[in-house]
Amino acid sequence: MLLVQRPADDEDLPLAWGLPAASLAPGESWADAVRRAAGDKLGIEVEPGEVLREGSLERPSYRLEMRLYDARIVAGEPDVHRDVVDVTRYAAWRWGAPAELSPAAARGSLCGRLYLEWTGLRRS
Repeated sequence: MLLVQRPADDEDLPLAWGLPAASLAPGESWADAVRRAAGDKLGIEVEPGEVLREGSLERPSYRLEMRLYDARIVAGEPDVHRDVVDVTRYAAWRWGAPAELSPAAARGSLCGRLYLEWTGLRRS
């Protein structure tokens, strides 16, 4: 699976390894947000598959709601070093295993928690 490392200055999870994520833009569907995040943040084209799990988490200043999608890369190679503006720029990316999401999930990563719950590596 494709893992990304959040930047050192990330407000919630600095340098945590997790899954690519995006905030919904006004009027945007969840699947369109998946496609946009892949293109903007990683320079790849993906085809969203099924929703694996969904959930929410209260942060100090907002409520985070998430849908975790399966997605397949259909074009391009991931690249976090592209010049992009107004998006989270990941520090790094790599291929990894689900268990590698455990440290971030323990620190409050909703995407990590949801994926681990989906795989059965963590109970709800």
